[in-house]
Amino acid sequence: MKILSEISDTLYLMFRRPKRAQYAALCYRVRENGGSPDILLLTSRDTGRWVIPKGWPMGARPGYEVAAQEALEEAGVIGEAERQPVGCFGYDKAMAEGMKMPCEVQVHALKVTEYAEEYKEKGKRRIEWVSAGEAEMRVQEPGLKKLIHDFAQRRS
Repeated sequence: MKILSEISDTLYLMFRRPKRAQYAALCYRVRENGGSPDILLLTSRDTGRWVIPKGWPMGARPGYEVAAQEALEEAGVIGEAERQPVGCFGYDKAMAEGMKMPCEVQVHALKVTEYAEEYKEKGKRRIEWVSAGEAEMRVQEPGLKKLIHDFAQRRS
């Protein structure tokens, strides 16, 4: 009977847990010939899927600062993140225990101006600059696909 109670409590937490906030940077660079910007993608450390730099809140720091910090730590890129988000998307973060945590990610555009030679996660992820269309095809989250598409249309 105790096992059933524990399973019930776990299921309750899984389905009643509010979405956790994260902040992300949509890192981009403008092409010399104009057109849609290039988008920076990197692989996640656990599954190897294509993502953008993102992370958990950092105390009282505003979301755009967190996004810029994550871009530096995960991809070694530096730029000024826009204060206003370009949008949000949701996804389920896989946790170590096999549970999934629903997350809502606030995304801030970051025009890359510099590259760091050394950064926290150097060598732990694959990093590539791709066209917006290629970025849309590579990312899995439908909300992120749409966000990239809409961003590229506005910046073209």
